Amino acid sequence: MRSADIWKKRRESRKAVTSSQYLQFHAGLDRVDVEVLDGSDAVAKRAAEVIAEEARNAIAARGRFLMAVSGGRTPWIMLRALAGEQLPWDKIHIFQVDERVAPPGDTDRNLTHLRESLMEHAPVPEQNLHPMPVESSDLESGAAQYAKTLQRIAGNPPVLDLVHLGMGPDGHTASLIPGDPVLNVADSDVATTGVYQGRRRMTLTYPILNRSRRILWLITGADKEPVFKRMRAGDTSIPSGRIRQEQALVLADKAVAS
Repeated sequence: MRSADIWKKRRESRKAVTSSQYLQFHAGLDRVDVEVLDGSDAVAKRAAEVIAEEARNAIAARGRFLMAVSGGRTPWIMLRALAGEQLPWDKIHIFQVDERVAPPGDTDRNLTHLRESLMEHAPVPEQNLHPMPVESSDLESGAAQYAKTLQRIAGNPPVLDLVHLGMGPDGHTASLIPGDPVLNVADSDVATTGVYQGRRRMTLTYPILNRSRRILWLITGADKEPVFKRMRAGDTSIPSGRIRQEQALVLADKAVAS
């Protein structure tokens, strides 16, 4: 089944779902689907279902599924739920959207929680997990190394099947931070940032994010409501507003999308 048909089928199948509200908004020229669910746990569970469906479709079409995940409490619940899905895990590759520069095992590291939530509960081959090399003594070289890893596995230029993104109250997504020079990186798929909330970061950049086949947004919490409205209005002055919205799905709780 062609990807466009898959997306159309998903939209049609939503008519049978009664636990969430469906909205559509325009960001720039592209229409974005929004599912509004009761709370963050419901968002996480629904996200796991969406990812599992996308994985099965990608594997059927191309023989593998390449996804990149962000951090946060709701995503960790999402990944724990995803671990319970019956999937051909040996055909699934997992990349990081971003990572804090912190020691191995540090609770600030997204990788720490990714391992606890998914890797310890699903039979994902270790070689199919691709952590960002933030322990490198040369972060710029580490970013270049990760870009080469993406090219080796996902093609040149690399195309990911699904990228999961969140959004902060300041409008940042991934580690694309307001006012940071990383926002202007156009010639590399991976870059580093300055210090943000106490840590430097490594992050995927706009080129590879906007090249992905699917964007799955998880946005929860009343503190995100103002910036979510700006995103809905297509406000490109906030980092999240510069993500291509074609083929994107937003899963939000009622506190955000009321």
